[in-house]
Amino acid sequence: MANQSDKKDISINSSVSLKGIVKAIFNDTVHVQIGGKIITLPKADFILDKSMN
Repeated sequence: MANQSDKKDISINSSVSLKGIVKAIFNDTVHVQIGGKIITLPKADFILDKSMN
C-alpha cells in the first residue's frame, strides 16, 4: 500500500486568475467561457467599480 503519511496542503480562500470570455450576463449571474466549458458565477463575486466620475 502507498504511504498514507504524505500530507497535502490545501489553501482556503486563495485566489485563482483565469481569463475567459463573458458569454451572458443575467440578473445576478455571469456566464463565462473558459476553454471548452461555460461556468456560471454569482455577480456578487465580482468587485465592480461603481464610481463613474
